[in-house]
Amino acid sequence: MDMDSASTVVLQALTQATSQDTAVLKPAEEQLRQWETQPGFYSVLLNIFNNHMLDVNVRWLAVLYFKNGIDRYWRRVAPHALSEEEKVSLRAGLITNFNEPVNQIATQIAVLIAKVARLDCPRQWPELIPILLESVKGQDGLQQHRALLTFYHVTKTLASKRLAQDRRLFQDLASGIYSFACSLWSHHTDCFLQQIYARDEAAALSSLERTLLSLKGNSISSNAHLQTTQLHSHTRRLLDFLEYHPCAFIPLIQRSLEFAVSYVFTPAGEGVTFERFIVQCMNLIKMIVKNDAYKPAKNIDDSKPESLEAHKIKTAFFTHPTLTEIGRRLVSHYFLLTEEELAMWEEDPESFGNSTSSDTWPCTEVLFLDIFHNYSQTLTPVLLDMVQNLQVYNAVGLAAYELFDNVDFDQWFKNQLLGELQVSHHRYKLIRRRVIWLIGQWISVKFKSDLRPLLYEVILSLMQDPDLVVRLLQTLDFFLYSRPPVDDFEFRTEQFLPYLESIFGLLFQLLQQVTECDTKMQVLHVISCVIERVNIQIRPYVGCLVQYLPLLWKQSEEHNMLRCAILTTLIHLVQGLGAESKNLYPFLLPVIQLSTDVSQPPHVYLLEDGLELWLVTLENSPAVTPELLRIFQNMSALLELSSENLRTCFQIINAYVYLSATEFLQNYAESLCRSFCDLLKDITNEGQVQVLKVVEIVLKVSPILGAHMFQPLLPAVFRGIMDGERYPVVMSTYLGIMGRVLLQNSSFFSSLLTQMALECGQEMDQLLGSVIEMWVDRMDNITQPERRKLSALALLSLLPSDNSVIQDKFCGIINICVEALHDVMTEDPETGTFKDCMLMSHFEEPKLSDDEEPPTEQDKRKKLPRS
Repeated sequence: MDMDSASTVVLQALTQATSQDTAVLKPAEEQLRQWETQPGFYSVLLNIFNNHMLDVNVRWLAVLYFKNGIDRYWRRVAPHALSEEEKVSLRAGLITNFNEPVNQIATQIAVLIAKVARLDCPRQWPELIPILLESVKGQDGLQQHRALLTFYHVTKTLASKRLAQDRRLFQDLASGIYSFACSLWSHHTDCFLQQIYARDEAAALSSLERTLLSLKGNSISSNAHLQTTQLHSHTRRLLDFLEYHPCAFIPLIQRSLEFAVSYVFTPAGEGVTFERFIVQCMNLIKMIVKNDAYKPAKNIDDSKPESLEAHKIKTAFFTHPTLTEIGRRLVSHYFLLTEEELAMWEEDPESFGNSTSSDTWPCTEVLFLDIFHNYSQTLTPVLLDMVQNLQVYNAVGLAAYELFDNVDFDQWFKNQLLGELQVSHHRYKLIRRRVIWLIGQWISVKFKSDLRPLLYEVILSLMQDPDLVVRLLQTLDFFLYSRPPVDDFEFRTEQFLPYLESIFGLLFQLLQQVTECDTKMQVLHVISCVIERVNIQIRPYVGCLVQYLPLLWKQSEEHNMLRCAILTTLIHLVQGLGAESKNLYPFLLPVIQLSTDVSQPPHVYLLEDGLELWLVTLENSPAVTPELLRIFQNMSALLELSSENLRTCFQIINAYVYLSATEFLQNYAESLCRSFCDLLKDITNEGQVQVLKVVEIVLKVSPILGAHMFQPLLPAVFRGIMDGERYPVVMSTYLGIMGRVLLQNSSFFSSLLTQMALECGQEMDQLLGSVIEMWVDRMDNITQPERRKLSALALLSLLPSDNSVIQDKFCGIINICVEALHDVMTEDPETGTFKDCMLMSHFEEPKLSDDEEPPTEQDKRKKLPRS
């Protein structure tokens, strides 16, 4: 491509490619695609994006085409690779001037230089780093910034290379630039501090940006220089330097603490600080306070010298007055809601309920917890004093575990907090919200059980507040954001039942009234928790929810996370309804079908919950239906995935077997057997056991049909026994399957023995003798008493035969039978006689305690006698 004529046509094509008119845009893009492999094209692009007089959009596009070309054509072995001559010219042109005026374009140029450096530095491009360092030292502000930006992206990219040779090269490079990068960071930090004190905010921002850029490059290079175990491409300012190099950071602890505490917790920072700066300072303090490398060992003599040095610096800094000021200011200043947050509360309650607008809020709470935990002896009196004077509910809630022995929360609740919850004035809602959150924090820490009904009364009242903001926030704060009162160890169902109907009805009203998906998800989560804890007691009150969920499911077609919340609610709903859940099938089964169909895009989000819902639906189903049976068509594709959901898939298959073995096996055993054969070829030992356990259950429930349907799998089991499978758990499963076949389907065992004798070229009797010998020898692999009993009964079933081979094994068979008998016999303490603990004389519904869940329909099916 001739450079003079090419520049004009390429520029024209790039200009057209920025058009909004597709009739102009498409031909231009096609033309540019054709030029990608033409010699000289990238030289033209370089000239275009280096020309600051041209349109910004055109230059931006030129940079992007150049960057994409590096990925496709820069390597020597790539098809249509750039010539070495052109690459020499391009490399020189890229680092001629660091004076790009547009930030976004400057960043893209820095990235593409880094891409070239990854391939060519330092061998083909040894001049890159020296020129960058020289440009960084220059006095021109723009040139220095752009060079720093490029320096950061280059070091970040080089650090990401993983080959040993490349890592050695980067370590050599890093060791050469580390000291310079440190001095650069120190210089810009000093400038930043001076400008902050001088109230020159514009200059301070500029210096801070250079500080961060130099620190990013510094942190990457220091990783290699200090020979740490891992190189990081992702560095984040001073905090990352502290995180990855705590020992190297020790000389900076004192200065960092002075700076951060000064600007966050004293008047010096007022008027010049901004939110992200506050967050960074708080994180810096937090990481220094909690860093394990800065703490002495329990036995002081075992401490590392650097740990003692750091601890000495921290101890000298965190004096009683300093800690007191930090504690008071955190509670009285940073825990307060901002004006923006208060406005958001009024204007958009749902959004405010889901999150606060300030990044400082969670950072402040974490810092408070870490400082309080490390300096609780100093801060506990300070906080208790503030409780008496300021009612600092947020702090006392966060420190609930630390203050356990210092606060009589029951008395505080009865004498003060309860009264504050009953103040209905609109302007008091901030206090009500914080009080209800505080109670949620303490309820599972220190709260007398007898007070709970009183609390439920208050909650019921708050949930009926005419203000949606109050109604929503009180509900979510109490049930969701705190330690949930229906999800803690001290929860008593009988205390909650008198309020269940009202609270559940109000929760359902709230679910209908809120409009944002996130809020609906949270309310659904609360509803799920309530259903889970009261179980079957929920049945009289779910009619409204059952009618509403299909509508909500339809409305949430574009919101998969809300659909996940609906699935979770349905899981608990089905468990609560038990056999009555069959009335939900017209809605429930299509939901399961969609959620577990891997050909449907939503399955990516819905599959795990959909499988769980499928399982509990089967476990609680009173009888199989054609529609329930039809869903199993989804299973073959699920088994092919061999994902972490396999265990749930096996549980679903077992549930179908227990529900209706004959119909299920007649419809699906053939395809299921094929899937199992494929799985067993490439699966772990644990996976093999899971597959074979399913086969074992099939044989247990339907020994005749099961053996016939899964016949293709059984020779492998037989061979595993013959070969003396070396994994005990697998061998135990093999013997369990063969024991079922021998004991409950002896004719099939005989035909299988004939088949295996032909395959092995042995006499049947010889093969049978070998199997019995291996079985007796490997009985110790079987640890479960029920399987030991099964094997004993199976081998005993052979003894009536007059086959001499069996008679020869008589002693061995009797020996394992006696051992199995000892395993299963237990003494009746009343009569002193022994009985088989596995013998079930008759079926009785067990009496349940309040904390026990009632048996599912599947639990009942498992106890039915089998032929």
